[in-house]
Formats: sequence, C-alpha cells, structure tokens
Amino acid sequence: MQVLAAFAAVVIIWSTTPLAIQWSSEGQGFLFSVFSRMVLGTLLCLTIIKVMGIALPWHKNARQAYLAAALSVYDAMLCVYWGAQFIPSGIVSVLFRLTPIATGILAIIWLGEHSFTVTRIIGLLLAIAGLAVVFGSGFSLGEKAVFGICAVLISISLTAISTVWLKRVNGDLSPIVVTTGALIISTLLYFLTWTFFDGQLPTQLSTRAFSATVYLGVFGSVFGFILFFYLLKNLEASRATLLTLITPVLALLLGHVFNNERVGIEVWFGTGMILAGLMSHEWGQFLLKKLTRMSKAPGTI
Repeated sequence: MQVLAAFAAVVIIWSTTPLAIQWSSEGQGFLFSVFSRMVLGTLLCLTIIKVMGIALPWHKNARQAYLAAALSVYDAMLCVYWGAQFIPSGIVSVLFRLTPIATGILAIIWLGEHSFTVTRIIGLLLAIAGLAVVFGSGFSLGEKAVFGICAVLISISLTAISTVWLKRVNGDLSPIVVTTGALIISTLLYFLTWTFFDGQLPTQLSTRAFSATVYLGVFGSVFGFILFFYLLKNLEASRATLLTLITPVLALLLGHVFNNERVGIEVWFGTGMILAGLMSHEWGQFLLKKLTRMSKAPGTI
C-alpha cells in the first residue's frame, strides 16, 4: 500500500510539473525560476532532516549517490526548463514516458536486470515510431519546437543514466538524505549557472508564477524526489520510472484546459503508440505467457 500510495502521489506531481514549469517562468528568466525552486526545496529538506534528527553523511558512497541524483536534478532538469519554452507542457510529459524504456535498456547493460525479449523489442519499436510521429508534429508547433523536443530527449537520456547509476550506488541511504544531498549540489550549480548566464533579478512576478515556483519547490523538488527515490529503492530501476500510463494523457488535458495548449491529432496518435510500446515493454511477456497457458488449458478451442 505504501508503494501504491507513492505511485499515486508521483503521478499527480509529475503530471502537473510540466505546466507548473511553464507558469513559473512567466515574467522571469527560466534560470532564475529553476534556481528559486531549488533554493526553496533545499531549505525545506534541510529543515526536515534537522527536525527529524537525520544525519547527512558525506562519505564516498553518499557522495556518489548525491552526484548520481544531481545528474537528474541539475543536468536533466535544466534541459527540460530550456526546452519547455518552445513546446506545450503536455508534449513534455508525453516525451518523458520514454524514460522507462531508456532506463530499461541501461539497466540491462549496467545492472543486468532483464534481457531483451520479443515483446520488449516490439515495445521499443512502437515507442520509437510514436516518438517519430510526435517529433514530426513539432514542425507544426513552430520553428523552435524541434529544439524543445531535442532538449527533452537529452533530459530523458540523462534521467535514465541518473536512475540506473543511483540504483547501483545508493546502498542504504534514505530517500530524504539522497534528495537533500542532490539538492545541495544542484542548487550550487544552478546558482553558478544563473550568475554566469543571466544574473538578473525579476522586476515583476505574477501571482501565478510565484505560486508555481512554490509548488515546484515544495512538491516537485522535495516530495516528488523523495517519493521517486523511495520507489527506486524498492523497485527495479526499469520499473521505478513506469509511474502510470495515464500521466501523459492527464498532462495533455491539463495543458489544454488551464494553459489553452492546442495539440494536433498526430500528437495524440504518437502518444498512443508510445503508451502501447510501454505496455508491450513492461507487460507484454506476462500477457504472452498467460495467453499461452490459456491456449494449452483443457477444453480450449
């Protein structure tokens, strides 16, 4: 039940995060937006571990875990924030549904979790075909949409590397410890990045942008990562990122309702292909075995 509750919470957080990212950047540069989010998240995490009396170790294994997690918190998220300027929030979520397949491939190579099967190969091909459809739709979303799609794809690759790396080195560190360590490192890097490339404080901040930044700092950066690292600690790396098949659809609907985002039929078609690929990748072998047993059962025609 704890794992199921964590799944449900992460689904809600990750479905709303792309839209919140776009809102938080209104009236301010995206670098200051993500830097502010990280500062808030870091302060909250430090408060939590202080109140709970949790030690924050910095031994070799802990440092490796923090760096592995920071790859997702800093590098991957920086790509998402930059790319979200050019594409609808729903498409960001749709593309991120490719993360379990990318993670699964790396987990096979790095962790030896599962070998390729026919259904996994079919799922991979379906997902690639769906990606091609979504990528093609980028040309109708504006001349810079392709840059946004490519940035999100780079983020997906970095997230997959971070997930498998963290699964390999995490050890017995608690999710709150990993989250805090990763946020400390990432906040410093974001500060340096913002100072070097921007360094400008916003002159005016809307209520929506402020609320979105607070939401991302509290839920997106703290509780979201804590729950995700909890899932990663209790599940195989290839399954920890398979939060649900409803997440991209929910994100598309949220973007349409609350941000007036228009997506064409080709995006929905590509989304369906990606989700079908995920189903085949994760559950195809199980369903195939079940059908085989049913066909061999006595009395089966």
